[in-house]
Amino acid sequence: MTQLALDLSQPPAFRREDFLLAACNQEAHGWIDRWPAWPGVALALTGPAGSGKSHLAHIFAERSGSLLLSAETLSVEGVGDLVPDQGVVIEDADRGVDEIALFHLFNLLKERQRPLLLTGRDAPARWSLTLPDLRSRLATLPLAEIGPPDDVLLQALLVKLFSDRQLRIAPEVTAFLLPRMERSFASVRNLVEQLDQAALQSGRAVTLPLIRTVMG
Repeated sequence: MTQLALDLSQPPAFRREDFLLAACNQEAHGWIDRWPAWPGVALALTGPAGSGKSHLAHIFAERSGSLLLSAETLSVEGVGDLVPDQGVVIEDADRGVDEIALFHLFNLLKERQRPLLLTGRDAPARWSLTLPDLRSRLATLPLAEIGPPDDVLLQALLVKLFSDRQLRIAPEVTAFLLPRMERSFASVRNLVEQLDQAALQSGRAVTLPLIRTVMG
């Protein structure tokens, strides 16, 4: 009989000490640490889905005392409500941001010398922007890029994601998964979610027999 699946996973841990530092994200992490010694007030943080952009965004927001927003919540009215000494972090700015609001926000923060961090999967030069003045401003931003993960990071990410869901896995599990899974951040997260759901529904631990069943 299939058991009722109860999701006991914890929210993602965005503390500084929980960030998995590796060769592919070391440069981006360095940019976050380098603030306020940026060449300008704004920075674009780019990388694949699930690569840790949100984690670095939360670290920076806490470090700089900045307001953290998703792109879809940015509005012209909201820009006017910002307190004078507040910076802003906008996540997923490459997917459906209010261009006029972002243009005004950029100018306001530059005038006040407060930081602006924009995250996205691609560099601003590749965003679908229609406002020429905004496009020209964002094209000048320095880039903090996160690259594809290596084996060391993938293994550490597997352990962390299982741990976030209160699951302990044996070393043989990661050794089995690494050569058999798609090598991307998003795929690792999807795989851990699938295995967690399968374990909950079957009432079993995440073991090799369960993994073989899920992965076919």
